[in-house]
Amino acid sequence: MTLGLNILIWGFPINCNSGSMLVDNLFGYFLHGRNLMTHSYLQKEEEKGREKRLTDVKTKTKKKHFVAQKVKLFRASDPLLSVLMWGINHSINELSHVQIPIMLMPDDFKAYSKIKVDNHLFNKENMPSHFKFKEYCPLVFRTLRERFSIDDQDFQNSLTRSAPLVSEAQGRSGARFHTSYDKRYVIKTISSEDVAEMHNILKKYHQYIVECHGTTLLPQFLGMYRLTVDGDETYMIVTRNVFSHRLSVYKKYDLKGSTVAREASDKEKAKELPTYKDNDFINDGQKIYIDEESKKTFLDKLRKDVEFLALLKLMDYSLLVGIHDVERAEQEEVESEDNEGEEEGESDGGIVGTPPDSPSNTLDSAKPLSPGDFDPCIDVYAIKSHDNSPRKEVYFMAVIDILQHYDAKKKAAHAAKTVKHGAGAEISTVNPEQYSKRFYDFITTILP
Repeated sequence: MTLGLNILIWGFPINCNSGSMLVDNLFGYFLHGRNLMTHSYLQKEEEKGREKRLTDVKTKTKKKHFVAQKVKLFRASDPLLSVLMWGINHSINELSHVQIPIMLMPDDFKAYSKIKVDNHLFNKENMPSHFKFKEYCPLVFRTLRERFSIDDQDFQNSLTRSAPLVSEAQGRSGARFHTSYDKRYVIKTISSEDVAEMHNILKKYHQYIVECHGTTLLPQFLGMYRLTVDGDETYMIVTRNVFSHRLSVYKKYDLKGSTVAREASDKEKAKELPTYKDNDFINDGQKIYIDEESKKTFLDKLRKDVEFLALLKLMDYSLLVGIHDVERAEQEEVESEDNEGEEEGESDGGIVGTPPDSPSNTLDSAKPLSPGDFDPCIDVYAIKSHDNSPRKEVYFMAVIDILQHYDAKKKAAHAAKTVKHGAGAEISTVNPEQYSKRFYDFITTILP
């Protein structure tokens, strides 16, 4: 295959062209102190069998057999996802050669790596012929993953071993969501304005995560990328999934502490798992039943988080709440096992095992958990209901959508809504200090 690459790392252009090469080994970069150095792993070896003839000694050389290295393919129904899988795989491979710096420098928060791939003979069913992949602040996000106790190899496997799954959830301005195949991470499309805002807050966000030792209800930002396919640019950000990879959520809410126009639409309610809002939560008589120690820990984290967001002049964020009903899940599991038993009885009796390298094998190999139990190292946002709760539940709660800055546009929206609904109305568009206080006060009321 014919492959051409143009690489730009921290503003230094590199050109790579080769008649035949493996995509994963195109280029590498190292950081020594703060100096960037680039190197290529493209080595061409030519070996031929030789027969040495000496006057008294004749030696015979063995014929060498070369085995072609298996190329990792990234198959996804959406070309963008194939490019994302390729890019993350490439990025993590390259970062594995870079020494972790003792401390990050200001330039690390402006840095990026960028690669352009032109491969006319590549199989279009697996990958677009031409694409660009850009990763923002790679060292910063690697440090954040480390602070959140996420191993880069696990991160790479989750996002590249099998294609991400489509989610029916839809965010602001038509943002699309996917989850990694193992449901540990969420991939969200974002706007160029969100990318700019992320750059604005990243240094302070990183400092905050370091100071709180990664213990927060804020989104865990793990990577930010720009993908270019057919001239169209798409921005994506990867975060840890708020919900569990194994405990199903039967009801979820998006809470802002506002009551104006805060009900789920009929279209939303028609979804398999609708996102309900503040008024729905109140009308349902829903409460979050957790013990006093968990409540104190949760509210302490929430208070610090919203104070931090107010300092950054951020607002319009939400508390995402997912509820897992333990008894309901147990019943569904029993029914599922019964159905599987009937299907096996109708089959020819053959047993089909799980291939060793199948995607499900990673999670299934973990120690089995009882109903309602979870691994707190993975499901970091999970809290069990207390013993006297009306129902045995597990709650998943985290702050989401924090990239809304209180700018002139938001001030104008606040003025317009105040005129429409009155000065005392609990509208969502208010200044950051007022928003954080109202948000926190409302959340305290849902924890009896």
